[in-house]
Amino acid sequence: MPTILIIGNYSFHFYSSEGLEPPHIHIRSGNARAKFWLDPVIFATSSGFRPYELRKLEKIVKEHEQLFTEAWNEYFET
Repeated sequence: MPTILIIGNYSFHFYSSEGLEPPHIHIRSGNARAKFWLDPVIFATSSGFRPYELRKLEKIVKEHEQLFTEAWNEYFET
């Protein structure tokens, strides 16, 4: 599970077995989880995050979209 970025309590990562899916990023904080597609940045799923947190996370994902996409492509060599 490559962790790409940590901001506060939020850990941004993807799973090493997900290379067949389109690029996306998972976020976790405690027991809360979320997933955002990267191209374009679109909310996919969530469990445990409140709506205001998801809006905050979407902004963070958009700000770091290039970093996440480059890490995805490098890891999965696409």
